[in-house]
Amino acid sequence: MWLPRSRFADVAALATATLTLGPDAGSFYHLGVAQSSTGQPRPALANYEQALHRYREAGDRGNEGTTLSGIGGVHAGLGDRQQALTYYQQALPIQREVGNRAGEAITLNNIGLVHDGLGDREQALAYYRQALPIAREVGNRPGEAATLNNIGLVHNGLGDREQALDYFQQALPITREVGDRAGEAITLNNIGGVHDGLGDREQALAYYRQALPIRREVGDRAGEAATLNNIGLVHDNLGDREQALDYFQRALPIAREVGERAGEAATLNNIGLVHDNLGDRQQALDYYQQALPILREVGDRAVEATTRFNIAMIHWAARDLDLAVGELEIVVDLDRQVGYPDLESDTAMLEQVRQERARSRKAT
Repeated sequence: MWLPRSRFADVAALATATLTLGPDAGSFYHLGVAQSSTGQPRPALANYEQALHRYREAGDRGNEGTTLSGIGGVHAGLGDRQQALTYYQQALPIQREVGNRAGEAITLNNIGLVHDGLGDREQALAYYRQALPIAREVGNRPGEAATLNNIGLVHNGLGDREQALDYFQQALPITREVGDRAGEAITLNNIGGVHDGLGDREQALAYYRQALPIRREVGDRAGEAATLNNIGLVHDNLGDREQALDYFQRALPIAREVGERAGEAATLNNIGLVHDNLGDRQQALDYYQQALPILREVGDRAVEATTRFNIAMIHWAARDLDLAVGELEIVVDLDRQVGYPDLESDTAMLEQVRQERARSRKAT
């Protein structure tokens, strides 16, 4: 979720100034919010934990639930989705117990995000659809926009781009109405993604270029890396690979700096793809193999399947058929686990390479 004001640095400064007067649960919490929103997950966790300890000591159930949700958000951002779920599932019953409807909507939304990240899109939609009417009921306009964005992202992931665009275009005016610059940048980035998927690359670039300066303005380093990545992908699709590499190589150190492991893996993958398309397969393989352990760490089985498929294609092109078959077998298993739409074509590719290997063995 986003703060009503996007100037997170101001919030951090105020909280820090208050803490010079002595330990204060609220200041620890607000400092954690500001840090988690500006790509500083480790300091954010430390401050949230300080806040949580003090809220529990004081028997403040409402703020305990809010802080647990915040800690879950940091773990989700770091790619530790199971840990994120653990905290969200502690937060949700507390928020219901104290009647914190706004907090309940935020946590439902965040649980949906985790399921989406784990590739379970139908489960994600179920949580978002619980969150949306509550956000509207309590008048949480930024929360409503965030949930509309998340529903749009699921539809985009399912290939229903017109439906996705409809949700994003409902979200955009809300973010502008409430002055939520961070949320506006997220929505512009998402609209860019739909246009990219529809093949309208110039329109995609126009939206990404609107999003990028806003992300820099609000200090959203993780978001800046994501948008740089997206601009790189458009240039790659336009065949301008050197320009694409430039954007990816600007995104990579930012993702590492803020500890955004899923974003780091995506960027490594993207750099690998450019080298692959340039015919530099060994360089491509190196980047894919850097991405793979991160994807396993964060539990992103869908992208792991794509990465392994790319690795398999490099082995296949080099006629290392045993290695290619081994990777494709894992790909097909991952496709089944996450209900990936490429299951049929990946299975056909596995069968083709197996047959080639069998013929090769007979020939020798």
